[in-house]
Amino acid sequence: MSPLRFGCDTATSRSVRVNGLGLHLLESGAPGRPALCFLHGGAAHAHWFDLVTPAFADRFHVVSLDQRGHGESDWPRPAAYATEDFAADLLALMDHLGWKRMALVGHSMGGHNAMGFAAWHPDRVKALVIVDARPALPPERVDRMHERGRRPPRLHPSLEAALRSFRLVPKETAADPALLAHLARAGLARRDGGFKYRFDPACYGSRKPVDAWPLLPRVTAPALVVRGERSRVLPREIAERIREVIPKASVVEIAGAYHHLVLDAPAAFNAALGEFLAAHG
Repeated sequence: MSPLRFGCDTATSRSVRVNGLGLHLLESGAPGRPALCFLHGGAAHAHWFDLVTPAFADRFHVVSLDQRGHGESDWPRPAAYATEDFAADLLALMDHLGWKRMALVGHSMGGHNAMGFAAWHPDRVKALVIVDARPALPPERVDRMHERGRRPPRLHPSLEAALRSFRLVPKETAADPALLAHLARAGLARRDGGFKYRFDPACYGSRKPVDAWPLLPRVTAPALVVRGERSRVLPREIAERIREVIPKASVVEIAGAYHHLVLDAPAAFNAALGEFLAAHG
């Protein structure tokens, strides 16, 4: 089997300053082409799309963003992790890049943020792709998130120990182990005499996700809801309800995939996304 080819190998890694924060991004494709932005999930980072972005770099100006508190982006102080904060960063980033409109793809937390952004700024979104994300989080899940966020970040004594500790949440996956190892390495930084993952615990501890259900009718862009066939995060009935509430929406299911479907089945996801963007991107 040939080794995996990651988008970050050819993308430009850079940081831009918006809303008082340095936000890191991976950029590929040529400026001036249609804009395409990817938003990762909670406790993840821009490299989550490293097997996705290469499929679109020849047609789009592609950005995979480390959202605030994640990856190589800054941690806001005081902590500010409401959906409105993430959306404000995205709007400022678009203005910085000179993007008038974009196709916006978000997985999990990124999908939730994308829903809010598309509803609040419908004139800036040409196409919306919601990847295994719910419009509203159950209260008990938010409570667990807040509890997890009160724990200090774990310090690993060595790179090997840190890599062994890497787990997806939820843990179910069909992803290539080489991809998971790549994501783990990309998410680590040398700090305090050891290694820590690049994630601000306060993002969980002070997270304020909006209830996006009342917002969805305001989305004017064509939308695609993508769910993993085996996902417990986005049940089929909720995906269908999103399709009914957003005026121009459709649903596609990725066979055999769990919640982290961009990792589990990147080729199938790229095919579904490519077909949608060919019509609307």
